[in-house]
Amino acid sequence: MKIKNIAILALLIAPVMVFASTGHHVDPESTRYFKMTGRVDDFWFRVLNFGLFAGVVFYLAANPIKAFFKGRAEAISTQLDEIQLKLESSKNERLLAEENLQKSEEKAKDIVLDAKNEAKILSKQIAEKNEHALKLLDKQKEEKEALESKKATRETIDSILNNGFENDDIALDGSKVVSLVSKKVA
Repeated sequence: MKIKNIAILALLIAPVMVFASTGHHVDPESTRYFKMTGRVDDFWFRVLNFGLFAGVVFYLAANPIKAFFKGRAEAISTQLDEIQLKLESSKNERLLAEENLQKSEEKAKDIVLDAKNEAKILSKQIAEKNEHALKLLDKQKEEKEALESKKATRETIDSILNNGFENDDIALDGSKVVSLVSKKVA
């Protein structure tokens, strides 16, 4: 309320001060103008009218102008708060993303290490299976050779028994048969 009173008083006193600063020198032309127009006497009425007009404008416009600027200040404050929240949120998200990135890198290293270990284990298992398969193949080869040897021996014995004996040879004893078989096999 004091500010309104001071403003009104300043508006009333300002024109007086302006005219008071002109000094005592009066231009003859200006006095003739004031006398012809009759404006010498209406100066104080004009000052009073201007003061009333300024007071009414101030009274009517002061609250809406204050409300406008107060609302504007609150809107700016709200926007700044929202920006601050977004900034903090983005900082938190960045920190979380960096943390997730670090965890992902560690997990990737673990996965690569596990993959290397599994590859070693698998290669070892494959090598063992191949060794076992080679041993089986060697064993089968030896068995097949033994079987072929027995088969060749039987064929030789059959051929000797079927073709090797003539009627004269029937009276042979066991030792002669063994020696004949040994000769054929050798």
